Amino acid sequence: MNIRNKRVYKINSVEKIKEKLFFWGNLYQPVVWLDSNHYPHQEMEYDAILAVGLASNEQFVFSSDKLNLKINKDWLFGYFSYEKKSKWNHIQQNKHLPFNCHDLCFFIPEKIWLLKSNKLTALYFSDDNSEDDFNSILNQKNVFKDLKISNGINSRITKSEYLNNASKIKNHILRGDIYEVNYCFEYYAEDINLNSANLFYKLNKLTKSPFSAYFNIDGINLICTSPERFLKKINNDLISQPMKGTMERKSMKTFDMQEAKILKKNPKEFSENVMITDLVRNDISRIAEKGSVIVDEQCGVYPFNHVYQMISTVKAKCKRDITNLDIIDACFPMGSMTGAPKQRAMEIINKYEASQRGIYSGAVGYFNPNGDFDFNVVIRSIIYDLKSKYLSFHVGSAITAKSNLENEFDECELKAQTFKRVFGI
Repeated sequence: MNIRNKRVYKINSVEKIKEKLFFWGNLYQPVVWLDSNHYPHQEMEYDAILAVGLASNEQFVFSSDKLNLKINKDWLFGYFSYEKKSKWNHIQQNKHLPFNCHDLCFFIPEKIWLLKSNKLTALYFSDDNSEDDFNSILNQKNVFKDLKISNGINSRITKSEYLNNASKIKNHILRGDIYEVNYCFEYYAEDINLNSANLFYKLNKLTKSPFSAYFNIDGINLICTSPERFLKKINNDLISQPMKGTMERKSMKTFDMQEAKILKKNPKEFSENVMITDLVRNDISRIAEKGSVIVDEQCGVYPFNHVYQMISTVKAKCKRDITNLDIIDACFPMGSMTGAPKQRAMEIINKYEASQRGIYSGAVGYFNPNGDFDFNVVIRSIIYDLKSKYLSFHVGSAITAKSNLENEFDECELKAQTFKRVFGI
């Protein structure tokens, strides 16, 4: 692989260049856009990243073996789907996945743009045309279209079906089979034409989430407004930030300390977070240097548009002889989207959920040439299959022994409302 040339451009307005850069990137296939939205409470390397086009003689990677061979040669962008790990854990998937989705999909891009503060860096194999592209980005015009879905959005299950399944899951917990299960269900729409770039742009402006992601890869569009990090690695330092505990935010203008205290003192929400943090700590300890795993913050409450979220931060130093895929395999899928203990939670999820999750509950992000990586948790996300014109999004919540199941359903509905609003429903 050729070495990339680096050229840095100074910019005046971050928000303006982000908008132009995003829409310019959508002139290419494939495209990946990662956006931190200047969120102040996370450790971000970049304000935004754009990766477009396939590098010469490169194709999509659908195999863990091939991914492992390429990991330290160049930048790789893509996703791991939830079902990737369930197959390794010998969980037989018997549910329908109504859209095309690979267990994983990565690619080496032709062109990469990295935005940090007032600097926009181009990484090209040849820098001959980066200046032409930069001028094209500055002149990019955007046309926004109506996003309403006339034929509506349907739920894969009814409320009574949700409550019945959630009750069975709670019985597993009360019998001691398991401590916690993240139970999810799907909303969907069929035969729709969607401008997914416009949809992402509108949702991203609305939510301003720190791990937002958009991609158009191999016929699948992901519109992701995730507030949660799965796993980040810099050198041999690891950081994971499991998120459990949600409460509606009444005021968008200020951080309400009283509301934050209410969430943190909620015994159900607090115990959810503690259990999953312990699971994440245990996962990471399998590939970490002895004694290096610490809980840097337990149950911190952070403001997001429309909700407060409780986040814990686990840090560690990974063993020197461990590969990146070994690290991800040890921790994937993330505990916040499965439950504890993880293996049993995934078995119960497979039994009671009505459909496969696909990219939802998976991870989107990148590996860089130094061997570092950063991946989100794919939640608060819409998947759109360009070929079948099928739209899908999941919502879910954690079921514990202390769960009020009506409240759990209401939490799911709260998470779905953002998507329904943007479609005018």
